[in-house]
Amino acid sequence: QVQLVESGGGWVQPGGSLRLSCAASESVATMGWYRQAPGKQRESVAAITPEGSWKFSGYLEDRFIITRDNAKNTVHLQMNDLKPEDTAVYFCFAIQPPKTWWGQGTQVTVSS
Repeated sequence: QVQLVESGGGWVQPGGSLRLSCAASESVATMGWYRQAPGKQRESVAAITPEGSWKFSGYLEDRFIITRDNAKNTVHLQMNDLKPEDTAVYFCFAIQPPKTWWGQGTQVTVSS
């Protein structure tokens, strides 16, 4: 069973930045992030393969950067110019075919 440990969430004012990290307990394939805002469905944020190919949902790539360190089985999400609508619980996921593993989630709150 793959365990995912997330870190880096918190509160930030609009326009600020946060960096989320997620460490997997063993080597995995694609890693990434989803988020779920209050009263909304979970939505995809970004994903990155072991080779470094990444994909973002919508226009988030204008403000977010996803990277990974394969040696440490870790994925990072650098979030810049945060907006109140980015407020959500952010969930890390990792694919180890045929299974997908999920982290517990980390809260990101953007408010003044």
